[in-house]
Amino acid sequence: MSAIVPVFCRLSMNAAAVSRETQKMELPLKAVVLVSGGLDSATVVAIARQQGFAIHAVSFDYGQRHRFELEAAAKVCRSMGVDDHVVCRVDTNIFRGSALTNDIPVPHNRNETEMSVGIPVTYVPARNTVFLSIALGLAESVGVNDIFIGVNAVDYSGYPDCRPEFIAAFETMANLATRAGVEGHHLTVHTPLISLTKADIIRRGLSLGVDYGLTHSCYDPDPRGISCGECDSCQLRLKGFREANIVDPIQYR
Repeated sequence: MSAIVPVFCRLSMNAAAVSRETQKMELPLKAVVLVSGGLDSATVVAIARQQGFAIHAVSFDYGQRHRFELEAAAKVCRSMGVDDHVVCRVDTNIFRGSALTNDIPVPHNRNETEMSVGIPVTYVPARNTVFLSIALGLAESVGVNDIFIGVNAVDYSGYPDCRPEFIAAFETMANLATRAGVEGHHLTVHTPLISLTKADIIRRGLSLGVDYGLTHSCYDPDPRGISCGECDSCQLRLKGFREANIVDPIQYR
């Protein structure tokens, strides 16, 4: 009997190790997804969900001109079964000098050439850097190694924090600046839309069941939340739906 005991103990320990590994494998993948309420972020939620991730959504109340995009973010999360949705409040005095946060006119009816030159007044200083940093803090807090953001470098309004170089630099920083990164748990910033046209994004989202009627993209809506159809964001959105041969389900003035 004494010869059998050590064998039994080793078998028990091995079985326990296998059980732990099995439990680890059965745990759902988790990701933090930045959700603004717009078309792009809604698509990213659907992509992350389709890839098997349980989603921790984070949106930001940062003194933007209106509440409609935050309301849209909540609707998008509910429609996709997101249970954990954090709205982070950022002091309104942080972001100054932008038409999205201050009493500065939003440009209307700019053509594609005008949109492609320079950085527009709707740029919010370092916004994606701040938002990704907060998302990184949430990710490390809940044991998540994957962050999704809907930045796009094709049909976009010239924002420097939507470029691939910025995302690559931020991911490098994230892995240098966190305990998770230092201990070998590589943090990845996913940008599944970065090289897609707006039409391609819309097609992808529709294939995944996104209800774009819940989203809000306009920089300058009326008091009812009706989109202007003339700001850069509205024009890029309308162009995407037009090129995808699909009717945009939201209302315009």
